Formats: sequence, structure tokens, C-alpha cells
Amino acid sequence: MAAETCAPGEVLVLDPDPSAVEVFLRARPVEALPGVGPVLARGLRRYGIAYVGDLADLPLATLQRVASGSTGRLLHQRAHGIDPRTVAPAGPPASIAATRRFEHDVLDPGQVRQALLALAGDLGARLRAGGRSARTVELQVTCADRSTTTRSRTLREPSAHTPVLQDSLYALFGALGLQRARVRAVTARVSGVVAAERVFVQLTLDAVTEDRRVLEPVIDRANRRWGSGTVHPGALTKAKARPAGPARHRAAP
Repeated sequence: MAAETCAPGEVLVLDPDPSAVEVFLRARPVEALPGVGPVLARGLRRYGIAYVGDLADLPLATLQRVASGSTGRLLHQRAHGIDPRTVAPAGPPASIAATRRFEHDVLDPGQVRQALLALAGDLGARLRAGGRSARTVELQVTCADRSTTTRSRTLREPSAHTPVLQDSLYALFGALGLQRARVRAVTARVSGVVAAERVFVQLTLDAVTEDRRVLEPVIDRANRRWGSGTVHPGALTKAKARPAGPARHRAAP
């Protein structure tokens, strides 16, 4: 109920004190209470019950006559902030995505690649922070006419390694052949998310690749401590000086 009062991206934390919970509940419309559907809400409003506070003030016996015995008892409890149901934490998201919308339609493929580099870094850091790896990388490109083109590829092994995500996004974009298209936005998505401890990483003889794997946790810690983007690839320096627009993040259930 608290989450439903917030705009997207905002968080509302309720004071656990019972009196604070009561104040929050009493001001909510009656249909915001779990278990009150449109039909029941209309019936309650005919009796002058428009808010959860009105519901809480009704004697239990009266509410049971209005909404039947078991439903009335349930609503009476919830109107007073009592819900004995067990909280089941949701599992990890099935996919994670980030979008970069350009301030102006972009013709320069290099500028698009800068955005893809930033998105790869963002997704990689979020996967590693959650102890996850992804099997599939997907790219969606939105053009100036609002048409979209989507391509995806499955990785050889699940990964949260930023260069792997970056190379996959570059390859997907190159395969689209959009060098002359005006690009309005790009969305990168990783799916097939699994726990990192279930992934076996194939070691390579490439010193650069192995050095990057060792360096990533250090960069992650620095960015968590001093702010996201504090440490970033040098190729993004110009992009940060002239931003391509805000990145928006979402996780699909």
C-alpha cells in the first residue's frame, strides 16, 4: 500500500510505530485496502465508508453484516494494520534493463557505441552487486520515427563481466546495419539471470582479460563508496561532459 502512493522510482518507508501505521491507513481510500474489490468498495461507499479509517471505526459485527462474516473479519484486521500472512520475498529478477535516451537524434555510430559502453558498465555492475550472471544479452534500438529493432544473443557462458556485455552489444548493433539511421534511444537488457556461484568461468591466456576481471571488483567498491560513475572508462569522458540523456533502469519480474 505504501508503494502505491509513490511515483515510479520513489520509496516510502513507514514508521513501524503502530500509531504511525494507523495514521497512514486511516487516510487511504477504502479500495486501497487489500481484499476490497470494485464491487465491495461500491457497497461500502453506499454505507458511507469511503476511507480505511471509516472501516476501522465500524464494530466488527456491523462490518460482518455488510461484507459477510469471514470477509468482514479479514477487513477489520487489515484496517487496523493486522495481516498474519507470511511475507514471501520475491526471487531475483528474470531480466535487468537500462535505457539511454539521447537529447537529440543521433547519426554518429560512435556516439551510440559510447552509450552502449555506459549501459554495459551499468548492467555489469548491477549484476555483480546482486551476485548474479546473465545468459542472454539483448539490444533494442529506437529510431527517430519511433520504430524499434531488437536483437539478442546467448553468451557461451553466463557472465557479469562488463567487457563481455560490451562486446555483445557492439556486435548486435553492428549487425543491425543502422549506420545511417537516426537513433533516438538504445535499451540494453540481460536475461537468463542466474546465481554467480553456479557459473564456471573459463580462464583465458589473455592477460588483458584476466586483469579486467581482477580490476572490476575494485572499481565496483570505489563506485559504491564515492558514487556511481566515479571510476569509468576513459572513452566515456566526453560522453560525461556532454551527456546523452538520463539512463532509466528497470527489472522485469
